[in-house]
Amino acid sequence: MLTWIDVIKFANNGSPAPDRRVEKTEEEWKAILTPSQFQIARLKGTERAGTGEFCERHEPGLYGCVCCDTPLFDSRLKFESGSGWPSFTQPVKENAIKYEKDTSYGMVRVEVMCNTCDAHQGHVFPDGPAPSGLRYCINSASMKLIEEDKTEATAILGGGCFWCTEAVFQRVKGVEKVESGYSGGTIKNPTYREIGTGRTGHAEVIKITYNPEILPYADLLRIFFSTHDPTTLNRQGYDQGTQYRSVIFYQDEDERQTSEAVKEEMKGYFDDPIVTEISPLGAYYPAENYHQNYYNENGSQPYCRAVIDPKVQKLRSMFKDRLKEEV
Repeated sequence: MLTWIDVIKFANNGSPAPDRRVEKTEEEWKAILTPSQFQIARLKGTERAGTGEFCERHEPGLYGCVCCDTPLFDSRLKFESGSGWPSFTQPVKENAIKYEKDTSYGMVRVEVMCNTCDAHQGHVFPDGPAPSGLRYCINSASMKLIEEDKTEATAILGGGCFWCTEAVFQRVKGVEKVESGYSGGTIKNPTYREIGTGRTGHAEVIKITYNPEILPYADLLRIFFSTHDPTTLNRQGYDQGTQYRSVIFYQDEDERQTSEAVKEEMKGYFDDPIVTEISPLGAYYPAENYHQNYYNENGSQPYCRAVIDPKVQKLRSMFKDRLKEEV
């Protein structure tokens, strides 16, 4: 997750390298853009407040650069700022946006551009909502709405040791990838040793990439609640500490509402109250390589045999229709 400190660093020292570059002559840009799009995207113009196409639109999808189609912003991170321009809290990737100081009109601002083709998008300000505190104020004419890919989504969950939750969801039909990582803490790029102290606030989590047409988010959460103990605070078995807490990090309002509904639904299956935390997703960091695919590569180790095997067997007994044929 980018913060204002990152923005200032990029504006002062240079932006991250883009994945690709697209360069055209002025005449080539004019040939593919409307006059309004050319004036704003190529000549750094600004549309009047409240007049842009995307000010009041909230359908799902990605917003791409009108010039080169590069995805820049996710509709799930769009919010109503009251400014009269579409506003976002984050770009889709750290290197999607280019940052430069703008001293025009007697002000000092940070201009944001498409990092692929240098198309002017707008400006970024440090007055957005938590957790990033950023407001990317963007011209509608600089963007196009790209149809949402409904066959891939991600979920960030913590259910104790990430070796366990990774092993469970690797075996679920519709899951394409599982990555162990850290989220919910207060420092950047934490190490396993640092989060093991319990002082960084991070939880051991997994990032699940899945197909919601095969595995709806609500069913994914039902499997999550059923294959760990959501009633023990900051503990799973012998693993104790806030890094082992039961937590769902939601990415938008739909995920929050679904998480709350499934949590309420699952109460009847447990004798003790469910203590699973439901919080907005902040920064997520992948764990070290030696934590990835751990159970599959180390299944004969004592911890795997004693702790993870029973969770996998529980998955197989409770969710036979949700299992992949092979792992």
